[in-house]
Amino acid sequence: MEQVDEESSKSISKKAAKKEAAKQEKLRRRQEAALASAAASITIEEQEDPLAVNYGNVALNELQSKEETDLTEWTRVGDLNEELKDKEVLIRGRAQTTRAVGKNMAFVVVRQKGFTVQCVVTVQPDFVSRQMVKFVAGLSRESIIDVRGLVSVPSVPIKGTTQQVEVEVRKLHCISKAMPTLPINIEDAARSEKEIEEALQAGEQLVRVNQDTRLNYRVLDMRTPANQGIFHIQHEVGSIFRKFLESEGFDEIHTPKLIAGTSEGGSAVFKLDYKGQPACLAQSPQLHKQIAICGDKERVFEVGPVFRAEDSYTHRHLCEFVGLDVEMEIKKHYSEVMGIVDRLFVTMFDHLNEKCKKELDAVRRQYPFEPLKYLRKTLRLRFEEGVQMLKEAGVEIDPYGDLNTESERKLGQLVLEKYGTEFYILHRYPLAVRPFYTMPCYDDAKYSNSFDVFIRGEEIISGAQRVHVPELLEERAKACGIDVSAITTYIDSFRYGAPPHGGFGVGLERVVMLFCGLNNIRKASLFPRDPLRLAP
Repeated sequence: MEQVDEESSKSISKKAAKKEAAKQEKLRRRQEAALASAAASITIEEQEDPLAVNYGNVALNELQSKEETDLTEWTRVGDLNEELKDKEVLIRGRAQTTRAVGKNMAFVVVRQKGFTVQCVVTVQPDFVSRQMVKFVAGLSRESIIDVRGLVSVPSVPIKGTTQQVEVEVRKLHCISKAMPTLPINIEDAARSEKEIEEALQAGEQLVRVNQDTRLNYRVLDMRTPANQGIFHIQHEVGSIFRKFLESEGFDEIHTPKLIAGTSEGGSAVFKLDYKGQPACLAQSPQLHKQIAICGDKERVFEVGPVFRAEDSYTHRHLCEFVGLDVEMEIKKHYSEVMGIVDRLFVTMFDHLNEKCKKELDAVRRQYPFEPLKYLRKTLRLRFEEGVQMLKEAGVEIDPYGDLNTESERKLGQLVLEKYGTEFYILHRYPLAVRPFYTMPCYDDAKYSNSFDVFIRGEEIISGAQRVHVPELLEERAKACGIDVSAITTYIDSFRYGAPPHGGFGVGLERVVMLFCGLNNIRKASLFPRDPLRLAP
C-alpha cells in the first residue's frame, strides 16, 4: 500500500514538474519577445539618424563667436507675415509651449519680444525624422531655439499666437536649455485678475503670482506681454523727454550722485563714508543743475538715478528711481517753466497713444485701464482755488499746509468732473511746504512761485522758480534746518552773478505707472528698490 502511494506521489510530482517547466518556458519566451520588442524600439529611436544635423543642442564651442554671420539672414518673429509665404526664414526665440501629436508631428510656439509664431515639425524625407519630432516635443519651456523653415499661411486663423502664419520646420537647434521646472510659469504671470476671478466663479482655481514672487523672479516676470509693453513704454517716455527738450534748446548734463550734503533738506538720505568724509547719495540733481545754469548753460536736463531713504511702504514710493530733471533761465515769470511742462507732456501723451498702441493693448489685457484724459492746453489752478474746490466738497484743508494723498485724489476727481482732465497743474503752493531754494511770491510771502503736476489724482512733478540771491538762499536754508557749511559751494555759485531760473523734477516710473493706470509703482520699475528690497 505504501509502495502504491509512493509511486502515485512520484507520478504527481513529475506532472507538476512538467507543468512548472512549461510555465517557465512560456514566461521565458514572453520575456524574450518583450526584450526583442524593446530592443527593436530602442534601435528605432537610438539608431544613427541621417538627419541628426538638422536638430539638437548646440555645443558651447559653437556659440563662442567662431564664425561671423550674415545678420540679414535672420527674421524677427514680429515681422513674419503673409508676404513671406513659401519663403525660407531663420528665427530665434523662446520655446513658449511644445505639443506632440503622435510620433510624426509636434508643434512649438516660438516667442520673441512679445511676438509669437506657431512652428510645425512634421516627419518628411530629407528634413525631419521621428527623432527630431521627439527632440522638439521634449524641449523645456523658455529654452532658446533657432528655427529654420518655410512660411505657410493656414486656411483658418491661428489662436494663441500674434502672427497669423506658420513656420514649417526644416531645422531646429537649442541654443540654451531652460530648467525643466521654472519657479513661475509665464502664462501664470501673464494672467489678469479678471481671468482668475472668473475661473474661481466657475469652480476652477488658477495660479495667482503675487507681487513679491514676481520681483524675486523678475527675469521671468519681465517676459510677460504686459511687462514687455510697460518697459517699452518707459523707454518711449525717456526718449520723448530727451527729444522734446533738445528741440527746445536744452542740453543734457550729468551731475554727481555722491555729494557732501543733502540736496532736498531733511534726514531721508543714504549716508556713507567718502574716504573719511561724511557724504550721502543725491536726493536729486537740484543743486548741480542750478550751478550749471549759473555756468551759462541756460537750459539743461538730466536723466539719472535719485535716492530717497524714506521709510515709505506705499504703492508709489521707491528708495531709488529714475529722475527726469529740468532747469532753465526765466525771463519774466515762472509760468515759462509750466509752459515747458505743458507742451512736453501733451507731446509725450500724444506720442504714446499713437506709437505704442500694441504695447498699451498688451498692458491693458492684464491690467485694464481707461486712456488718460488730458487737454490740448493743460489746466492750471492756483493752490487757493484747489483748496476752495475741496472746501466746497466738504473737505477742510489748511490753506498754508500741504495736500495729503487723500486730498490729492479727491481734488483729482473734482477737477475731472469740472474740467474733463486727469492731467493738470496746481501752482502757488504755500512756502512752508516747499524746499529751501523755492522763491517766495512777490505779493504774499506765505506762498511761493512753485507748482505740482498731477495725473489721475496723484502728484508726478514738483517744480518752482529758485532763489538765485545768495543772502536769501542762506536765510531760507537756515530756516529749513540745513547746515549752510555743507552747501557753501552751491550758495557761492550765486555770488558770481546768477540769472533768475526755475525747473522741475519728475519720476520716470511714476509717469509710466499713472499713464498706464497701474496700481503699484513696482510694476513700472525694472528692478525696484524699496525699504525691504535690495535684490535682484
